Amino acid sequence: MDKIWLRRYPAGVPATVATGRYPSLAALLDDVFERHRDRVAYRCLGRELRYGEVDQLARAFAAWLLSTGLQRGDRVAIMLPNLPQYPVVAAAVLRAGLVVVNVNPLFQARELEHQLRDSGARAIVVLENFAATLQRVLESLPLRHVVVAAAGDLLGPVRGRLVNHVVRHVRKQVSAYELPGALRFADALAAGRRQPPAAAPAAPGPDDIALLQYTGGTTGVSRGAVLLHRQLVANVMQAQAWYEPALARLPAGEQPVTVCALPLYHIFGFSSVLLLSAHAGGCCILIPDARDTDALLRTLRRERFHALPAVNTLFDAIARHPDAARVDWSGLRLSLGGGMAVQRATAQRWHELTGCPICEGYGLSETSPAVACNPVDASAFSGSIGLPLPGTEVKVIDDAGREVETGLPGELAIRGPQVMAGYWQRPDETARAMTADGYLRSGDIGIQDEQGELRIVDRKKDMILVGGFKVYPNEIEELVAQLPGVLECAAVAQADGAAGEAVRLIVVRRDPASGHPSEAEVRAHCAIFLTGYKRPKRIEFSGPLPKSPLGKILRRELRGPN
Repeated sequence: MDKIWLRRYPAGVPATVATGRYPSLAALLDDVFERHRDRVAYRCLGRELRYGEVDQLARAFAAWLLSTGLQRGDRVAIMLPNLPQYPVVAAAVLRAGLVVVNVNPLFQARELEHQLRDSGARAIVVLENFAATLQRVLESLPLRHVVVAAAGDLLGPVRGRLVNHVVRHVRKQVSAYELPGALRFADALAAGRRQPPAAAPAAPGPDDIALLQYTGGTTGVSRGAVLLHRQLVANVMQAQAWYEPALARLPAGEQPVTVCALPLYHIFGFSSVLLLSAHAGGCCILIPDARDTDALLRTLRRERFHALPAVNTLFDAIARHPDAARVDWSGLRLSLGGGMAVQRATAQRWHELTGCPICEGYGLSETSPAVACNPVDASAFSGSIGLPLPGTEVKVIDDAGREVETGLPGELAIRGPQVMAGYWQRPDETARAMTADGYLRSGDIGIQDEQGELRIVDRKKDMILVGGFKVYPNEIEELVAQLPGVLECAAVAQADGAAGEAVRLIVVRRDPASGHPSEAEVRAHCAIFLTGYKRPKRIEFSGPLPKSPLGKILRRELRGPN
């Protein structure tokens, strides 16, 4: 393959990365804890944790895990928001040779049962706020060990008690639950500290499973992407090399500080924030609930930070917030957009607010996750997803697997050291996802230009066929989002007789009482900028649209026989 994109790489970014230094994530974490013991690793709700403290806590929890009889390769589910307990538990699981299963704490019982049953998790660490959900499905699951954490567990004795009181009795966020045999997180740590010295478990190797990362399920049933230690290590090294030009702009000796508002149970937060920050010896500002924009802005006003990874909805919510101008944005060097398409109107508002353009990237749960990104030294938002990362190959193919001509749309296919080993216990789906020459079919329709730059058109399954013409929802949504008064919108297919399908547009007004934009205003706007077959046949106005944990609109829940 002619890697034409390498000519566009920023100075100093290599064509490939060497990963041999770390045979596993456990080895990477051991190195991190040794090199950065005295640095602050996490700040959360007024508490600081240094790498040395995280190391000791993770060792204690790993000792407890191994004392329970869990065996190498057993799965441990982590059902925690962005609190210090998360990185402690994740490090413990990985270093013990076990497998992390990331679980969305906001899951309903049905979703939780599916993921725990499918993964075969033997243990789970759950925040007490969500323990009642676990109780409803526990009897039908193969779980042997349940650990219940409280929000204040690692916030210090005084602050921790205060936080727990507020969570339990003021906000009343902890429902009554019964989990017979469950152990408190603090008790598990104490038990681990009491464990007698024992032979260290065999260190995980490059081809051992590190993580079962379940797909968002935006187009179907959630599946577990099997990510090996070497694949996650490779992606950390790829991202580190790509972001180096931004890190190089920090004042000499200043520790990189990243705002961790993305959920750590999502692959974007887990790999591109948690692991990457640790490898760089950085500090993560943990945001337990990024949906609370007021609290997020209060935190940002107290901090100096350099990187803020986010999705379009979060960038937009911050940029529109009246307190955003009171934040000191002068230290921001990298605004990293991913997880969903960043809309140009959002990017413009963000740049005007912060002076730091959004650098959009692209990734998948199946690719650990990063595949491509814009150069981090760019001075403006491009609207593309940039160039393939070091060591990554991307081509555009048709349904038969043949490469299409440059500039024509097709499915993005990806090959590189970060691509998953397959779907957990689904060899048939793994076979369908991979091409004969080892490329992963992404399910995303994209275009690659003559310089190798990539642009996403839309999800393949979301494409609308109107009278034989292809209509991509992203194009319509980005256009309508520019109308004054539009908070969000979604375009989906609806059945339409002889034409096969037509475009159905659902619009959420920023101020529902205003009546603006009206249906007539939306239609007039579309008539100016869209050719006939792309224009919505049906326009509806609604309340908030269904979204994934990362804020991506779930079009599949909006489609139907309408």
